[in-house]
Amino acid sequence: MPETSSSGVGPASRRGNWLIWVGFLVCAFAFLSYVPIFARYPVTRDIPWVNLLLFAVGLIILFVGWRRPYAAPGVYRGKISGAVLGTISVATLVFFCLGTFYFSRKLPAPTQRVRVGQKAPDFTLTDSSGATVTLASLLNPVGSPSVKGVLLVFYRGYW
Repeated sequence: MPETSSSGVGPASRRGNWLIWVGFLVCAFAFLSYVPIFARYPVTRDIPWVNLLLFAVGLIILFVGWRRPYAAPGVYRGKISGAVLGTISVATLVFFCLGTFYFSRKLPAPTQRVRVGQKAPDFTLTDSSGATVTLASLLNPVGSPSVKGVLLVFYRGYW
């Protein structure tokens, strides 16, 4: 029969440390939610402040849960799981910051981009009715004296 401590709480009756798991799950959500949720909006895409805030909250909760077994070893479990999950969470935060702030800035610049004020190269597209339209036909329409310019508007569709 296992011995109990002076407080009457034995090793078999120690409580699980749910704060460690909640902190880890918050950090996992902070990592996994950036691309499908927060990268859609410019306010959270350029600087992922919501994800960094979620990481901070998750790491604080995890740290509090990790300290509980050391403060009251007869009451709480989780010394090993707290260290392992804390290491995984910090590594996830480092990987997230590297990917978001460092590697994304290293993407190559487009080689054939049109600068402001530069003439756009001729192109052919289909309009909303399915007819083929070229930039040259818009600049020089048949029966029109002269057209000074064309305004091109690019927007991201549902693709």
